[in-house]
Amino acid sequence: MGNVVSGLSTMVERLIGEDVKVSVVVSPGLGRVKADRGQLEQVVMNLAVNARDAMPKGGSLIFELQNVVLDDAYAATHVEVEPGPYVLLAISDTGTGMDAETQKRVFEPFFTTKETGKGTGLGLSTVYGIVRQSGGSIDVYSEPGQGTTFKVYLPRFAGNAAVPRAVSAINPALRDASETVLVVEDEAAIRQLTKLILQKAGYTVLLAESPVAAERIAGSHPGPIHLMLTDVVMPGMRGPELVERLLRARPDLRVLYMSGYTDNAIAHHGLLDAGVEFLQKPFTPAALGRKVREVLDTPG
Repeated sequence: MGNVVSGLSTMVERLIGEDVKVSVVVSPGLGRVKADRGQLEQVVMNLAVNARDAMPKGGSLIFELQNVVLDDAYAATHVEVEPGPYVLLAISDTGTGMDAETQKRVFEPFFTTKETGKGTGLGLSTVYGIVRQSGGSIDVYSEPGQGTTFKVYLPRFAGNAAVPRAVSAINPALRDASETVLVVEDEAAIRQLTKLILQKAGYTVLLAESPVAAERIAGSHPGPIHLMLTDVVMPGMRGPELVERLLRARPDLRVLYMSGYTDNAIAHHGLLDAGVEFLQKPFTPAALGRKVREVLDTPG
């Protein structure tokens, strides 16, 4: 799959023009997928064209390939997904973005936000069909004015056989946690799932559905708050601005950001400074547990 993307990158650059910077990031040890090369190329080109149309004044287009594991929690909210190891192709742009209603309909045949005569509305539905036919899944994360990330998940293969699924569990070594974590997330399902994972690992969890709620909780909670786990982009206030405000009253607060955007996309958007701690959604319980422990255990 890495060969497909790398081989197409020059063609993509020619297709979308000089005002869009194209980057390809391939993680080492990338797994193999079992899919038709021509169809994969069609997926890449369709998503690239879609990204170009969202950036009429130019911007950045990033292709990322990495190995990921989708767990039971992810599969529970994506009925077409079998838990297990996948290769992720993430295509991120710095364009106009989409609202929640558009994201819900974006893969429907003939649905288009373009003016009459400028698009058939079949590009993304075609992509969806190819990905599903290949045994995979496609998801979209976007914020109006902040750009879009499409995530294509294809099952990972070793030779002709699928890579066996690893047992999903929180590392027992993480169960002795005792710190307090403030979780700031505007999506209720992710907020509750994160709470369950952290409580199971032993943390005390404070939940905030918005930056305003987080400020209120941080101001009224009588004990220490050791870590804040916050989304990067939320209605009303970005995560970094919230962090800046809370650090005035709680200078010892550790911070871990999370987002549906990839870390490379976050960097290109200029939403986070380099070197901050970051966790990409969706995450497994084990990945969340490891990252939270890592941030808390890093010498201050």
